[in-house]
Amino acid sequence: MKAVIYTTDTCKYCKEAKEYFKEKNIEYEEINLSKNPERKSELLQKSGSLSVPTIELNGKNFIGFSREEVDKVVMGL
Repeated sequence: MKAVIYTTDTCKYCKEAKEYFKEKNIEYEEINLSKNPERKSELLQKSGSLSVPTIELNGKNFIGFSREEVDKVVMGL
């Protein structure tokens, strides 16, 4: 399972998403836009938004964090 989480340093929901992924043993790549502002254009191109967290999971993009949406993808629903 391939996961990418676009985050910023001050985003509460980004922290929740990362904690949930660790809890569920889902490996992810974090792209912190506070530390890598040059990656904003990449996020904008993929999702049409600069909102964080944006989660890319198995080719699907989710703006915001929802345990239910993550679980659906992980369980193949």
